[in-house]
Amino acid sequence: MTSFKALAESLLRLTRAWNLIILALAQYFTAYFLIGSHTLPDWRLFVLVASTALIAAAGYVINDYYDMKIDIINRPGRVVVGKFIHRRFAIMLHALLSFMGIALGLLLSWWIVAINVFSVAMLWFYSNLLKRLPFVGNLAVSILTGLSIAVINLLYHTPNLLVIIYAVFAFFMTLIREVIKDMEDLKGDNTYGCKTLPIVWGVRKTKLFLYALIALFTLSVLFINYVYVKLQMIYFIMFLFVPLAWLVSRLARADTMRDFGWLSSFCKVILLLGILSMALV
Repeated sequence: MTSFKALAESLLRLTRAWNLIILALAQYFTAYFLIGSHTLPDWRLFVLVASTALIAAAGYVINDYYDMKIDIINRPGRVVVGKFIHRRFAIMLHALLSFMGIALGLLLSWWIVAINVFSVAMLWFYSNLLKRLPFVGNLAVSILTGLSIAVINLLYHTPNLLVIIYAVFAFFMTLIREVIKDMEDLKGDNTYGCKTLPIVWGVRKTKLFLYALIALFTLSVLFINYVYVKLQMIYFIMFLFVPLAWLVSRLARADTMRDFGWLSSFCKVILLLGILSMALV
């Protein structure tokens, strides 16, 4: 019983169960609050969410598989593959989860299948190669995160502009968080020859890049809203401007692994606030 419990806990850590729950909530909130309440009991939405969660879980597994040595330096207390779960089992689990995620897409449409195949391939390339390159890996993960929101429009054949705004929001917040995580993981990444932005540019220039990225993010969301959607400004002040201002102020003072770890977690809080704001808009 103890060994089974330990295995279950290791699998939950490996697949980032809390992240999967947030992802599922994001898709359900997008469909229910932005498309319509009729989507809640729709079996197609459940299948899409399950498919997305399986592929995301597979992505976490393959990422930990390739990052085992780096994580021993960066996060020794959170290493699962090679410590609690055999590497061969991890690669088999990745294949099974990916197959199930793609197969579920067959129940929806060939476009969903194509997106699922693209996502599986992108996550594998990210873990194996792209994350070790400056910015490319960050961009890949951010595109997939934004796509997980935008795909709701594809499922229901509705070009809802609010969905696009939230997809842009998810894209930029994930991109910002991924760059911050690279600063947090600088020591391990540098040891194993990764060429992330903080390693290539240094922490100071990477911070300047993040400031520019946050400014571009803010302007992009405001432009889309001003031209197409026209939400009241109070929503952006409450759920975007205030949290981003706090993020920038803390980023300016951050200089340790612990500081950047806190900022990475705070980006998750902003993402969660964005999801919750769907209930109001």
